[in-house]
Amino acid sequence: MRSRMVPTNGLTLRVFEEGDPGAPVVVLLHGFPELAFTWRHQVHALAEAGFHVLAPDQRGYGGSDKPGAVDAYHLGELTADVVGLLDDVGAEQAALVGHDFGAVVAWGAPLLVPERFSAVAGLSLPPVPRPQVPTTQAFRKVFADRFMYILYFQEQGPADAELDRDPATTFRRLFALTTTGQEMVGEAGQAGFLDRIPDPGALPAWLSPADFAVYVDEFTRGGFTAPLNWYRCFDRNWELTADTPAATIEVPALFIGGSADATLAYTPRHRASEVVTGPYREVLLDGAGHWLTEERPEAVSQLLIEFLRV
Repeated sequence: MRSRMVPTNGLTLRVFEEGDPGAPVVVLLHGFPELAFTWRHQVHALAEAGFHVLAPDQRGYGGSDKPGAVDAYHLGELTADVVGLLDDVGAEQAALVGHDFGAVVAWGAPLLVPERFSAVAGLSLPPVPRPQVPTTQAFRKVFADRFMYILYFQEQGPADAELDRDPATTFRRLFALTTTGQEMVGEAGQAGFLDRIPDPGALPAWLSPADFAVYVDEFTRGGFTAPLNWYRCFDRNWELTADTPAATIEVPALFIGGSADATLAYTPRHRASEVVTGPYREVLLDGAGHWLTEERPEAVSQLLIEFLRV
């Protein structure tokens, strides 16, 4: 897996790449708080299956540029970054795959620039319809006086400092999130986010110490503010998707989730048909949690290959 710096949409992204130029292009978009490295298993498997794979550190992450303004992280800019990557390799179209917040981009980009994407897949986050009110307003209504991590992330400062304090502890706890969801959504009155997550004292079986160190090192250098700014654009994304060039996603679409992923408790999977009108498939991996590319690398790779070869 080779890496190179690619200028796109007024900034530069570090992109990991594998596969033959001229082969069908697949772009893999990581989530929060992840890296292109998160896709290392899938990059190789997809390239071996005959695809030209691009996995960027998205803006604000890893070796890519980190604009200072919060508004630099809205869906329009993130989509334009991807389009610039396609232009760089001379691809008229590509399949787009995203995990977690990367799936927000994956489901949104075909609505904004439908002519550039031939298929779309989302991991851990299904396609969900646009709420009737701004997104944070909808969350505040649903969760009322309870703690909800997305709302906690909205204010600049507290979450940044908490996650930056000790990146090793941050990642050890995040990768150990239980399936109850109490850490992300729970009783109000308890300050912070990480203190809600018991420190396991050890890494999950699916993550080696060397791989864990990659995350710790990158976020020690780059910090969490830019990645958190993605969350601070929720309402801006709501505005941008009020009237999109495409009303729905008409290309083939795939959702892969983990049956034990607590985030699915507040994502309306049953409403996917309001977003996707093309062929759609949902697959739930039994017993899997949220970090699917790492927890179930072979299963995810195989599902993507089967989907993209159709």
